[in-house]
Amino acid sequence: MELSLTKLPWWGQLLAFVLVCGGAVFGFWNFYVSDVQSEIALRQTHLNALRADINKGVITARRLPEFQGQVADLEHRLDSLRQVLPEQKDVADILRRLQGLATQSNLSILRFTPLPQKQQPLYQEVPYHLVAEGTYHNLGLFFDRISKFPRIINVSEVAIRARAQAEPNATIYADLNATTFVLQEAKPTGRGRGAGR
Repeated sequence: MELSLTKLPWWGQLLAFVLVCGGAVFGFWNFYVSDVQSEIALRQTHLNALRADINKGVITARRLPEFQGQVADLEHRLDSLRQVLPEQKDVADILRRLQGLATQSNLSILRFTPLPQKQQPLYQEVPYHLVAEGTYHNLGLFFDRISKFPRIINVSEVAIRARAQAEPNATIYADLNATTFVLQEAKPTGRGRGAGR
């Protein structure tokens, strides 16, 4: 028995042709097009993620002048705070400033002695012992000027005693400790990106 398409009626030949074409299309679709479509879907998802990242970047870029303004404001604040809490100690500068405040208050500093420093987690205490000569009123003016000074200076252990030979501008001696503070930079913890390199 020989099978031939020419022996089939015309509608049988048409049906055989449709079945062969359908099988070819089905095979082409399953072995080629479906893989390409899944690849296209994957790339489309990746493209959408990239577009979302780009949009975030564009929004951030639009806010860049605002961020730059905030950085400038914060740097200005940091500079003003560094005057209050400097990053390094300067004994000569402290002596000069305290002497200036004492002179403005008609007080004489007789002795200025640096004391041992005390280390704290974020700052360092730098104490000084002072012996001053003047009047009660002048000592009060000196303390008032220290309280208004832009840099932090704490006064403690104040001991006042009368002079044996009182003069109009010098009736007392005052022993006191003046403590200033120095900011300590935070040390890197060694964690995060690039640690251990």
